Amino acid sequence: MRSCSSPQTRSMEHTRVSLINLFLCSSLFISSLAWPALSADLPPEDCQPRSCGNGVNVEYPFWIEGRQPDHCGYPSFKLACKGEAPVIDVYNQAYLVRHIFYDNQSFIVSSVALSSGSCPVPAYNLSLGVTPFRVNLTNRYLYFYLNCTRVVPGYSMIPCRADDEGRPSFVGSYPIPDQERRMGGCMSPVVFPFVDDGNDDGDDDGDDDCRALLERGFLLSWEAVDCRDCRASGGRCRYDTTGNRFSCLCSDRSHAVSCYGPLNPAASNDDRKKKKKIIIGLSAGTGGFLLASFISFLLYRNKKMKARSGSSTLLFRTASSEPSLKKDPEMGSTHYPTHVFRYEELHEATNGFSPCNELGDGGFGTVYKGKLRDGRIVAVKRLYENNYKRVEQFLNEVAILNRLKHQNLVTLYGCTSRHSRELLLVYEFISNGTVADHLHGNRASEGALTWPIRLSIAIETATALAYLHAVDPQIIHRDVKTNNILLDSNFTVRVADFGLSRLFPTDATHVSTAPQGTPGYVDPEYHQCYQLTDKSDVYSFGVVLVELISSQPAVDITRHRHEINLSSMAMNKIPNGALQELVDPALGFDTDWEARRMIKLVAELAFRCLQGEKELRPTMEEARGVLQGIQDSRDRAERAGDVNHGTADDVRLLKNDVPVSPDSVMDKWASRKTTPNASG
Repeated sequence: MRSCSSPQTRSMEHTRVSLINLFLCSSLFISSLAWPALSADLPPEDCQPRSCGNGVNVEYPFWIEGRQPDHCGYPSFKLACKGEAPVIDVYNQAYLVRHIFYDNQSFIVSSVALSSGSCPVPAYNLSLGVTPFRVNLTNRYLYFYLNCTRVVPGYSMIPCRADDEGRPSFVGSYPIPDQERRMGGCMSPVVFPFVDDGNDDGDDDGDDDCRALLERGFLLSWEAVDCRDCRASGGRCRYDTTGNRFSCLCSDRSHAVSCYGPLNPAASNDDRKKKKKIIIGLSAGTGGFLLASFISFLLYRNKKMKARSGSSTLLFRTASSEPSLKKDPEMGSTHYPTHVFRYEELHEATNGFSPCNELGDGGFGTVYKGKLRDGRIVAVKRLYENNYKRVEQFLNEVAILNRLKHQNLVTLYGCTSRHSRELLLVYEFISNGTVADHLHGNRASEGALTWPIRLSIAIETATALAYLHAVDPQIIHRDVKTNNILLDSNFTVRVADFGLSRLFPTDATHVSTAPQGTPGYVDPEYHQCYQLTDKSDVYSFGVVLVELISSQPAVDITRHRHEINLSSMAMNKIPNGALQELVDPALGFDTDWEARRMIKLVAELAFRCLQGEKELRPTMEEARGVLQGIQDSRDRAERAGDVNHGTADDVRLLKNDVPVSPDSVMDKWASRKTTPNASG
């Protein structure tokens, strides 16, 4: 049968086949160069598991100083042998390491000072500082009430702790109600965790029992890049002391995560010299492939321009024949239908797109306030110009919002047809501006964002982003910032502006794409490696958290050059004990101890979100859980009447609260008891 294809089509097909053949030949050539390197042997193992003699095997991410090289683990995980037991230094305090559970990244430690002291009573609350460790939620807590003026019924006295004036001290595994504590003349408690073995009733906690519980230790969890992927790929886990990052040592060279993943940027010079032949081959093959790709691109662009010229007139034609609120089958979704508005109706609703109705910029267009004929107040986004890129963003936002219904996402009412003279999006009208307006914009002087409201904003934003990351296929917002977080009259969050968002392919670990977003919020790893992941949103959310506690913009060129980016300022001040220099004074950081405690926890979460390596950042769902735990602790304390609302000299105990962060007990703040649910 005679072919029906045109000569131009046959020419295109011939060119495509030639390009494919060129690509296959280049790939085979490059593979032949790389194969010998992959069959090479690994260097001798110098990071074999070691121990100090008590049976605790030490391996990555831990390492024993003097018995293993420093590249065998992270600097913070350095151990020293004290007799037959390994000891770790955490925030300038020494702890015996009793057990390490590598599968769930946790380990049991006990205080060296408390184990060796004559009277096992801690002088201060446990503080971990900004470290990769956090108190595990399965621990229980001992409450030490010191220097009371009278006996408190129901609590065990600590004979060795009586002071010179004979004032008794007490210990128990549950807190004394605030009223009874004041009646007993006791100081605010010192709180210390211990591992729950399921057999403790908390009723018999004298000196001996107290010492036994403290020597049993408590459970810490750690955060470090998991070694399992590297080992499964045939590699060995290392810490790159030059680049200060995890490294997977493979037969060819060091990789970032596993032997199948991207190369480590800090690969050694020896590896580079060894693979010079491969690099030359790759360069030659890549050059040929790029030339072929460029020719293919020219042919493709010529074809697309011809196709676009035939359809571009559709973007500018008036849709006067289309009734309002009619479904456009090309815009529609199997999830939620898109309503199509007539251009004339929206022109009328916005008073002819009057400057008086202008609300601001919305990513790729100007937003106007409007009133529909049915009485609804709406926000209408008007495309800046009808070029191909803007149309692509327009359709992307419609496609994304069509799939979603969530109380913390802005609602899309509809849009004009793609055949309309202008492309317009119609949203619910959110009356209270953006978070940026209230923090450092034209509404900042109102002082409406109290700390409880800011915490709620953080929780609701995290909830919305966690929802986006949980849908299938996953959605990456890619432009999380305070200007895209809207607030209604009740300060409820609506996350907006999905023009840059991406649908994530199922089972993909990342999408390779040119970095887009707003300066000051863009994930540095995404910017450097062109790999977009859900952790890119987490980084941007970390910047939002710092804005909430500081009331400062993400970028400010009037600040010191090292602090122009708010994220850089935060990563310098938070771990160096200068948080008070970052926090907005209006939040009462120096006067309200409950606000101070919560702000510290939020700052710690922001610090985790802003880590340079995405593997060290929490997921959005984990971040949401941490923030919800902080808010829940406040709510429970308010219901119990235990919150100090005004002064700093009467910090009261919060009952039944769960520590939600590595540094959940700092300074002289009273930590709270967790509900036991599992053995350490």
